[in-house]
Amino acid sequence: MTTLTTGSDTLTRDALTVLQPGFVGTTAPDWLLRRIGEGLSSVGLFGRNIVAPGQLAALTAQLRAERDDVLVAIDEEGGDVTRLEVKEGSSFPGNYALGSVDDIELTRAVARELGRRLAACGVDLNWAPSADVNSNADNPVIGVRSFGADPDLVARHTVAYVDGLQAVGVAACTKHFPGHGDTNVDSHHALPRIDVDLATLHARELAPFRAAIAAGSKAVMSAHILLSALDPERPATLSPRILTGLLRRELGFEGLIVTDGMEMQAISSTYGIERGSVLAIAAGADAICVGGGLADEDTVLRLRDALVTAVRTGELPEERLADAAGRVRALAAWTQAHRARGAASGPGAASQEGTAPGTEVGLVAARRALVATPGERPYTPMTSAPYVASFTPVANFAVGDETPWGIAAELERLLPGTATGSYGAEATAEQVLAAAGERRVVAVVRDAHRHPWMSRALDALLAARPDTVVVEMGLNESVPRGALHLATHGAARVCGQAAAEVIAGR
Repeated sequence: MTTLTTGSDTLTRDALTVLQPGFVGTTAPDWLLRRIGEGLSSVGLFGRNIVAPGQLAALTAQLRAERDDVLVAIDEEGGDVTRLEVKEGSSFPGNYALGSVDDIELTRAVARELGRRLAACGVDLNWAPSADVNSNADNPVIGVRSFGADPDLVARHTVAYVDGLQAVGVAACTKHFPGHGDTNVDSHHALPRIDVDLATLHARELAPFRAAIAAGSKAVMSAHILLSALDPERPATLSPRILTGLLRRELGFEGLIVTDGMEMQAISSTYGIERGSVLAIAAGADAICVGGGLADEDTVLRLRDALVTAVRTGELPEERLADAAGRVRALAAWTQAHRARGAASGPGAASQEGTAPGTEVGLVAARRALVATPGERPYTPMTSAPYVASFTPVANFAVGDETPWGIAAELERLLPGTATGSYGAEATAEQVLAAAGERRVVAVVRDAHRHPWMSRALDALLAARPDTVVVEMGLNESVPRGALHLATHGAARVCGQAAAEVIAGR
């Protein structure tokens, strides 16, 4: 067998070019800089890599000192899924809040300001927006990450989001193709399956992607899901029928096709990341995202060598790998040109059209998304510190458990002395009442319709204390109840702030 080269030959460089790995640390490790010098063209950032905007800008400058056109990608949806503000909670509400307001200019403004902040830190590819139509209210991984359950609404807000990001030079990556909304399994843990007919897929799942492609989305991310009407054997990420036949030929997409994280169990537990990556490139993908969980040099080298070996054994056509690498470089050139224009325009360039630093468009959007439903009696705003009982479900992998959520911190600012407790699946109303004492109770829930234990505890609490305020920070599917019911349509920090303002009468 031929020994794999590790130098700068074309095949090895192309294999490195199609990888989008992550890494550990808030500065670039030596191995990463070395591989960038050898041809690695993209790097993925996660919450573990980010402490503050200045640190992030220094990190991306360090990467670009090695290679000016390196693509720096991030999974920054705003809302519940944030990497920029992983320790504080996002300054922007997520898609569900924006969809509930249904003002496409507001969505565009939010995406533009989010993009401006990314660009200012040197990030130029955002693995967002989610264009999934959340047709299954029990979906454990999409939920508030979707603009909603109506395909037309999702389509128009996806377009606005793509426009907003790309107007400031950040490439959008519309996901999760062909649509992850009708699943009841999280692909981080297993392979979800959607068994609806072709007509439904075209009318529902594909409508937002068609719109995003027409709007010029620079990238599309594939989903690790099996859609039996399209390909009964292979998940979308590994399916030539779906990536090449449907996305490229039928829908006419010419941009970059990025895979979802290859270490996710939907792929890795069945195919392994090396074989999965080869199959994905062969199927039509151009960039392999890996690094949410696997973030080391060994992973990069294993995937590089797997791709090189697949070409040399004839399993992967060399021209397919070269085409994929070419699309990565084309997107890198687009983002590099935008950065050059931004630098030439000066520091004030990004502050046009209401996106100046400090613009609170995210808080404005969160306030507009808030829906308050009064109880039977008139609600009297709280003037003394309440007790906040947060009923906390297990966080899905995309959201993670390191990002704070809820309203206690925001209420504490308005009503000093606010106390709080977190309750899981074994929670009882008696526990909450004992902890609350004489204080008024604010019960914070998240997707109460999906968690019977949460609904039971909430009902018992309301029976004992009818003056309890209920704040739903997930999908607003349950019947409103409580002395005041607030639906925030997401759990971003600004959503909590908007709710706290109403509770305290501010």
